[in-house]
Amino acid sequence: MELLKDLTSMQFEYGIEEEDRCWLYLQGRYQGRMIEACAHATFFCKVLHNMRESIHKWQTSRYRSIGSHATVPKDELKVGIIGGGHLGKQLAHVLLDLVPIPPERLWISTRRPEALEELQNLGVRCFYHNAYLVGWADVIFLCCLPSQLPNICAEINTSFKKDSIVYSFVAAIPIPRLKRLLDHTSILRPHYQCVEGFANIWQSNREITAALQDPEILQATCPYNPAGGIILNIKWLEGVFYAALNTCTAKDLPHPLTLQLMNELFLSVHTDDCGEREESCPKLQLQDFVSQVYAKGLTHRRPLPWFDLASVQLRETPFTRKLLTCTSLQDHIIHFYCNEFGLSFTKEQPPMVSRNCLF
Repeated sequence: MELLKDLTSMQFEYGIEEEDRCWLYLQGRYQGRMIEACAHATFFCKVLHNMRESIHKWQTSRYRSIGSHATVPKDELKVGIIGGGHLGKQLAHVLLDLVPIPPERLWISTRRPEALEELQNLGVRCFYHNAYLVGWADVIFLCCLPSQLPNICAEINTSFKKDSIVYSFVAAIPIPRLKRLLDHTSILRPHYQCVEGFANIWQSNREITAALQDPEILQATCPYNPAGGIILNIKWLEGVFYAALNTCTAKDLPHPLTLQLMNELFLSVHTDDCGEREESCPKLQLQDFVSQVYAKGLTHRRPLPWFDLASVQLRETPFTRKLLTCTSLQDHIIHFYCNEFGLSFTKEQPPMVSRNCLF
């Protein structure tokens, strides 16, 4: 692409009639959707990876405290991608570079594995067996066409582990239908809304991995930030929190420890306003995630219940109101999000969008 940079006649826009140039913004919007999708998938994998690391450290510390010399094997995140088209390939590169996922922990199932030679040379396993991939992976990204999805779901819906998470990029298939097709409840599907009148910052000729190292573009992908005109539904973010809770429940951790790890993970990066008064920072409480009635009956040693991630994104939960109204929590999440990509968030940003756009 760099070879063509200064050759006007080789640019995409060259052959477009003047009266049709008003549609060129769609090219930037398409690139923006791709960048946001890959950024949020990367953030999600970082969250799960970091939570598993925290659990492993706690387990190791616990064994040492009782004088045991047993070693706790690392439960490293395994990621599978179904679909090796443009999105699947871009996502694979971003996950390898920015999470980072080790190549041996990333598998791709596609009808044309021979077209992924570059990824195979990096050590990524590329083949065509959807059910086999699903039985191995902890997170499965669906990067296929809507017309292919029913057949794929029929192939894989008996192969899931209980804690496998399906992350769907198939925008045309809503969560309720996807839940029926998969017969599975651990599903995440980001939903994006495009807003008119925003400048195109997405640079359509740029690789996504490079774009996500640009502070302006990365901040535009932040939850609660409408820069670039593409807005993420905050119910997706809610699903990310509950997925992290399920990671702890899968390890049978007592709920007080789960909440401690959640606070250490999500609220570890403080805002400029915190100063030396970190005790005034928001804290995640049991009642933020379950009803008060359920919380009263939960004994100290019991783990949290297993949450249906599909229902979390479709209904109001105890955490919904807090995510939408607690500005200090929103600020901490934004700082945490940017920190996960190695960026310090700045306050030079557009104003927050309304609840109607986020929900």
